[in-house]
Amino acid sequence: MRAIYAIIFATFAVITAPGAGHAACGKVTIAEMTWASASVAAHIEKIILKKGYGCDVELQPGNTVPTSTSMAERGEPDIAPEMWLISTRAVIERGIKEGRLKMAGNILSDGGEEGWWIPKALVDIHPELKSLNAVLKRPDLFPDPEEPGKGRFYGCPSGWGCQITNENLFRGYQMKEAGFSLFDPGSGEGLAGAIAKAVNRGEPIFAYYWAPTTLLSKYPMVKLGGMAHDAKNWPCMIKPDCATPGPNGYPASEVVTVTTRKFADRAPEAFAFIAKVSWPNRTVHRILAWKDQNRADAEETAEYFLKNFKNIWGKWVTPDVARRVTEGL
Repeated sequence: MRAIYAIIFATFAVITAPGAGHAACGKVTIAEMTWASASVAAHIEKIILKKGYGCDVELQPGNTVPTSTSMAERGEPDIAPEMWLISTRAVIERGIKEGRLKMAGNILSDGGEEGWWIPKALVDIHPELKSLNAVLKRPDLFPDPEEPGKGRFYGCPSGWGCQITNENLFRGYQMKEAGFSLFDPGSGEGLAGAIAKAVNRGEPIFAYYWAPTTLLSKYPMVKLGGMAHDAKNWPCMIKPDCATPGPNGYPASEVVTVTTRKFADRAPEAFAFIAKVSWPNRTVHRILAWKDQNRADAEETAEYFLKNFKNIWGKWVTPDVARRVTEGL
């Protein structure tokens, strides 16, 4: 009789356990990138994997270049939720070809947008400043406080894939000769803060940025024209110390989720969920605006999303997983 009760209890425990059917998931590592949308996505996936699939999830600090390289060469971390292929395609495609990586899906269903921007208020005063060539003729409008007599261009922080492309574009457009300096803002927060500060004060700033982001939804900026994309020379432009940099422009950005092959093979149900994670830019803008207005961190924003946007994330998982996640919040 005791044996029968033991079998019944064990069966009941397996059926009702939060991770029932998902024991093979095991430990999962997710790259938490330094920009807001990717950080929030990492926390969303952490919560769903933990509550819905019973995974033991750990977030690891990440950035585009070091994370893609680490995944391709060392198989760690398991997941990079938001990878911009414009800067990492060669590394990721090589990892896929060698059987180390797997493309999961397009996390930004509308794609991403990169470019160089100046405040709309400045364009209202100087309507001619809608193209890069026009801006390059006026370094005096963007004074560099550390290098008197030069104009300052805010590039990308070290470790970001766009740092490489911005450096090559800076050389390709001969911006040093035009009287500009290339400034490293130090971090994503430093770059966003510099733009916000300038716009709030009605001051000029010339900087790289991307969308969808809270900043470009909140502060009116104009993306400069005259930067046509040259597909033939672009492979060089994304390499450090490109030997033949020239005038170029960012193409439309495919933004994907990448995982290691070992994770996909070890936890197929969890990978199936990761492969379905995708949201439109308008949703990203909404949740990042909430994050900014409420001064929330990435984890709090992820919980806000899961509590208020089940119509979106509920499509990524099965009804049983959705129930476990909802009950676990």
